[in-house]
Amino acid sequence: MEDLDTQVLRTAQVWHTAGLPVLLVTVTRTWGSSPRPPGSLMAINGRGEVVGSVSGGCIEDDLIRRVRDEGVAAVCREGRPATVRYGISADQAHRFGLPCGGTVELVLEPVADHTRLPDLLQATQERRSTERRLDLRTGAVTLCEGRRDGLPELDDDALVTQFGPCHRLIVIGAGDLSRFLCQMALGLNFEVIVCDPRDEQHAGWMLDGVTLSREMPDDLILRLKPDARTAVVALTHDPKLDDLALIDALQSEAFYVGAIGSRRHTGLRRERLREHFGLAEAELDALHGPAGLYIGSKTPAEIALSIMAEVVAVKNGLERPAPLPVADGKAAQGGVADGLLPASCPV
Repeated sequence: MEDLDTQVLRTAQVWHTAGLPVLLVTVTRTWGSSPRPPGSLMAINGRGEVVGSVSGGCIEDDLIRRVRDEGVAAVCREGRPATVRYGISADQAHRFGLPCGGTVELVLEPVADHTRLPDLLQATQERRSTERRLDLRTGAVTLCEGRRDGLPELDDDALVTQFGPCHRLIVIGAGDLSRFLCQMALGLNFEVIVCDPRDEQHAGWMLDGVTLSREMPDDLILRLKPDARTAVVALTHDPKLDDLALIDALQSEAFYVGAIGSRRHTGLRRERLREHFGLAEAELDALHGPAGLYIGSKTPAEIALSIMAEVVAVKNGLERPAPLPVADGKAAQGGVADGLLPASCPV
């Protein structure tokens, strides 16, 4: 499944290729409370069809009306980009459904051949970070190597935006838990890859939108070279499958590396990785184990939720939660103990 920005860009290009006038809208800045963050994208075609969003709906309605009534050429005079603001006054904020004090600044851009959407989409598909510079006087676009992340930068002459590859989740092990985890990741616009070389695990395991690999997990990790938008989660409980892949993942740029298991088995795994494979303490400290936030999860779906919540938290820059205390000879688990046992499973 593609992330929302890629869906907007691809749909805008499809509409343009079909001969429809298309308006590409970018949130450049916000003040106060706002429904969508800077960098959010939306596209509107001449029929008023929309993909993406820039607010809770009222700004979209106004832009759709303008495109239908006036046309893209009139909204962007002489085919050049235009900058508009919504919510500057209390009346506007009320009219457009913005929170009190909220202001949203948008750049409206007519899509044309020089918009270079195919080149930008190709870079995204190849997982290349790209900087896009839109000349506000001419509408011309230049692309160059960019940062993975960054807020839009707008001045009188240009809008500069950063486009990175979509977030990706690599799951080691096919099973009920991985199925739930993959479904959640797809809903969050992650690219999802499941790796399991065991024939018996492949029978009946299929999920639309997920790539299923029979490679050895460490071979897959070495081939894909996880970048800073990749998370790796090991779910097999089998050191022959998990350990080598975790080693390679911990030595990559992956923003999250986690493995399921009790605190006891997590400790044994750390010892193996340290004593037999020479991993440094800093590398071991990057391993999220037991994977997942503590929510008292017991079922595969709840365990998947706890793991995906931690992945998203780390992706969004939240600090790693402190380990839960040990009490009465039992250790609380992050998301799950061995197998599908309750969180109070003895270590």
